[in-house]
Amino acid sequence: MEERLQKVLAQAGVASRRSCEELIKQGRVKVNGQVITELGTKVNAFVDQILVDNKSIAQEEHVYLLLNKPTGVITSMSDPEGRKTVRDLVKQIPQRVYPVGRLDFDTSGLLLMTNDGELANRLAHPSFEMDKVYRAWVKGMPTSESVSRLAKGIKLEDGMTSPGKARILERDVKKNRTLIELTIHEGRNRQVRRMCQAIGHPVITLQRIQVSFLTLGNLGLGTYRLLKKEEVERLRSELKKVQKKPNKRL
Repeated sequence: MEERLQKVLAQAGVASRRSCEELIKQGRVKVNGQVITELGTKVNAFVDQILVDNKSIAQEEHVYLLLNKPTGVITSMSDPEGRKTVRDLVKQIPQRVYPVGRLDFDTSGLLLMTNDGELANRLAHPSFEMDKVYRAWVKGMPTSESVSRLAKGIKLEDGMTSPGKARILERDVKKNRTLIELTIHEGRNRQVRRMCQAIGHPVITLQRIQVSFLTLGNLGLGTYRLLKKEEVERLRSELKKVQKKPNKRL
């Protein structure tokens, strides 16, 4: 069965589909000895010889990890500055797994990793509105009205945020800080931090505790677990349920 080259590369765990498209455009992919730069090219993964940087791709067994990322770790597979990356935390996994989306250097919590490029691309794409739940200690004592603004939408420099959920969990008067739980489905750069800054209560610490139905549970900081088969199937099912909006990048 023939499929688009970038899809085959993603399914083989080379990278996300978008990154695979870039590899093709850069002339780093060969099919049966010929350099391919056209994204529409179709191949048969079980018949054609496919090389990336002159190395043959292999159809790896798909694995799915749930990692509790600590702060001070880069959501990347390598770092030119030599800082610790999420790859360092999953060295025991023989497959080449990649993070789904990102968590900032100074944000901890739930991060999915997989070598299933097709599923990763769908999970990370903004057109699939998967809920993400964060807990943030913020400076000061925000009013109920301010927290309500977070839920209704905040105007940022890149536009209004979509409606979500927000509530106050705890107030620490002695340390002049408040614990807020915020549920969003967007994935803009440093979005939660910018939203809290916009209401005048900058983030002190930030943790992501949930993505869709997946939670950290008792998973220790810096450790990971494999997703169960039924969890992977439920993720696929959830992706089919969420509203998929038109997006020019699709």
